[in-house]
Amino acid sequence: MTGAKQPHLLVEPGDVADIALVPGDPGRVDRIASYCDNTETVAENREYRIVNATYEGRQLTICSTGIGSPSATIAIEELAAVGVETFVRVGTIGALQSDIEIGDMIVATAATKAEGTTKRYEDPTIPAVADFTVVDALQRAASDNDETIHTGAIVTDDAFYAETDEHVSAWERAGLLAVEMEAAALFTLARRKGLSAGAICTVDGNLVEGTQKGETEEDELPEKAKNNVGRAIQLTLDAVTTL
Repeated sequence: MTGAKQPHLLVEPGDVADIALVPGDPGRVDRIASYCDNTETVAENREYRIVNATYEGRQLTICSTGIGSPSATIAIEELAAVGVETFVRVGTIGALQSDIEIGDMIVATAATKAEGTTKRYEDPTIPAVADFTVVDALQRAASDNDETIHTGAIVTDDAFYAETDEHVSAWERAGLLAVEMEAAALFTLARRKGLSAGAICTVDGNLVEGTQKGETEEDELPEKAKNNVGRAIQLTLDAVTTL
């Protein structure tokens, strides 16, 4: 449906910028927008909330994707159809290495396809890799802000409540940094469409150490992760000005 009004996001060409920040949580759209100027709500439907804004003169769109690769894929397909060329996921993630702490930030270079959505698009042996330009921009923004980040491969999984000890151990041994639920779909679709994509995520638990978000807090995210999401947002917005 390129060039037409999109059925889920309810947007059409001219409604969005050429770059989109894509958090999973609709509530995080407004948090990102609070760092920006000239904010305008474009559409809101189901798990998708879309706001346009400017940051240091750079026009951008912020769109939530919901949880998991299926809903994220719908957002990516429809945003691409109306003109988005660069995507940056700003999310949360569960660490798979013991030296990664809650609140740390991870810039993903690639994502293992442990989900089912990308298998409908291509052979699972084809890698899901982030765009180097986006990864580099995030790394440079971290350096400019004197922030420490972890950079490397992660895993995207569909089954939040079925990540067994065996899964976690295998991912840890493979050197994967962390696990989340959307990046592989984002990287895959962007590559197939000739677009750019990257991801920066804040650690909200450590599966190797036995901690998971929501276990000891009234809110979904631990306080340290909640606070440090703001740091990831700042890095992403600074990176966007160079893309």
